[in-house]
Amino acid sequence: MSEMRTLRVTGRGQLRIRPDRTRITLSLEGLDPEYGEALRRSAADTEQLRETLSGLGFARSELKTLSFDVDTEYEGYQEAGAYRQRFVGYRYRHQLKLEFASDNALLGRVLYALSHSPAQPELRLGYTVSDPEAAKNELLARAVADAKAKAAVLAAAAGVSLKELQSIDYSWGALELEVRPMNRMLKAEACAQADGAYDVDLEPDDVQVSDTVTLLWELG
Repeated sequence: MSEMRTLRVTGRGQLRIRPDRTRITLSLEGLDPEYGEALRRSAADTEQLRETLSGLGFARSELKTLSFDVDTEYEGYQEAGAYRQRFVGYRYRHQLKLEFASDNALLGRVLYALSHSPAQPELRLGYTVSDPEAAKNELLARAVADAKAKAAVLAAAAGVSLKELQSIDYSWGALELEVRPMNRMLKAEACAQADGAYDVDLEPDDVQVSDTVTLLWELG
């Protein structure tokens, strides 16, 4: 019995999407000798941010936690010619995000409010899309169509025919549907000091994503 002949082709889908949502990533960080006090300060800072943003019409639930951790911190020092370490406290790191429909006027008010918040968060500005699932589905459809077109060309050139599709291999990896004009964390007060920081006029570039899918056909 002859071995089944197959053709394996990888298709690539590419997509450019106009972002329609603004994403502000906020980071709160502090150090305290007492674990309980570190937790209290983190909670107080987060509450301050919620109060600040609720004054702009945001629901408290719209400020969402991305990550939170408390770690012990040590510092090195020299004693009698030997290197030693001593405990200095507990460092908390709380990363949050706020998303809203893109609106430069609202963004300017948010940046102004954050720059005057006692919590003094660091922030990063990004833009994303409101319907990521639709974008992912369109990307997959394009990748499959690309694989089918390539397979048809290869089969015709080789003088064979495509029979049944045997398998579809896709990694289901996460796609980063975000563009970041400001890709690093900055202190919120820096926004207040920059020229025109409150009169925001930003036009983000399109989000560009690509993905692949591999299809396997039996050949006739």
